[in-house]
Amino acid sequence: MSRQFKTSTTRRAFVQSGAATLMAGTLGLPLLARAADRPWKIGILQPFSGGLEALGEQGFQGGKLAIDEINAAGGLLGQKVEFVRADTRTDPKTAVERTQELIRRDEVDAILGPLTSAERDAVRPTIERAKVPLLYATDYEGGVCSRYITCFSALPAEWVGPLISYSSKNVGKKFYLIGSDYIWPKRMNEDVRASAAKNGAVVLGEEYVPFGLKDFASSLRKIESSGADTLVVSVVGADAITLIKQFTGAGLKRKLRILFFGFSENYLAGLSTQESDDIVTVSSFISTLKTPEAIAFVKNVRDHFGPQTIVSNNLYAHYNMMRLYFGGVQRAKSTDKEKITDAMVGQTLATANGEVFLRSSDRHVELNTLISMAKNGSLELLQNVGRVVAPSQCKTG
Repeated sequence: MSRQFKTSTTRRAFVQSGAATLMAGTLGLPLLARAADRPWKIGILQPFSGGLEALGEQGFQGGKLAIDEINAAGGLLGQKVEFVRADTRTDPKTAVERTQELIRRDEVDAILGPLTSAERDAVRPTIERAKVPLLYATDYEGGVCSRYITCFSALPAEWVGPLISYSSKNVGKKFYLIGSDYIWPKRMNEDVRASAAKNGAVVLGEEYVPFGLKDFASSLRKIESSGADTLVVSVVGADAITLIKQFTGAGLKRKLRILFFGFSENYLAGLSTQESDDIVTVSSFISTLKTPEAIAFVKNVRDHFGPQTIVSNNLYAHYNMMRLYFGGVQRAKSTDKEKITDAMVGQTLATANGEVFLRSSDRHVELNTLISMAKNGSLELLQNVGRVVAPSQCKTG
């Protein structure tokens, strides 16, 4: 669920230190061999400023929790695991600069992040030249196929089909689609239209709004006059909060239900219960899941970071992506990045929402899907869909 962000922040000069980490100081050449007796280093590359810092902090908490746990268990292959925080500032160009620093100066063994697709795509050439594993844990539009990028990411097929099928039976069948004007909402809505047709539903309107829109009055008039009974939202961030507040203020919650892709515990804090109640969403994890594993995970996170910590799908994904990397190291029994890259795939991992599987065909994790509804400031489970297998993101033939 990612987007291109613009920023006027002055970028720091590229750090030239650590020349020994790349042959002849050239970024395009592979890293020299890792010293076997030094601590492991993980770069945690997240937006700690620039607009998505709440999500960035949750990504960091997920990674740090996994690191703290493996250190408490004796370390990774007997060595302590350290982390280096790197702020992308929610900006792709800054993400590239920070990635170069993590590789050249800090000599990291792997990088957890970044958050947005724009950042991920920007750092990909650097990652692939240096052959450093990138551990990506954000739900996104699909299409990444790279030996050096592993994804704990819900794909459109894992979310759209289950939610539209549920809605067609339980919520409504006449859809109006509204999303932010970038690739993720447009790709999601391609699947919404196809899934609606399969489920006897119809799309009566579709629009994409610019980032930073403060007044949704024009859109609300279109929604109300369309005849839709369900608003399908893929607007992101603060813009989504603005939309829902104005939608509620206009009295439209009495006329339409809301399906909201990407809605999570993060949004609940910004909305009143009147505004958030009855929003239906889909995710890979919710903090109110009533299983022993989920209850234990939420308790573990809050014991670690404090009782008010938001335990979101984003924290869950980054935590388990880090665990899969550690599993790959332990399977490889080696510090060699290529051996670790090979050993990561094919793992089954027990998580707070069931077992997941990291497949070798495209280095994506097959996840378990939940449909839930906001009620009284939390998310309540409506349907546990279970494992949904999305198509491979690597084209064949």
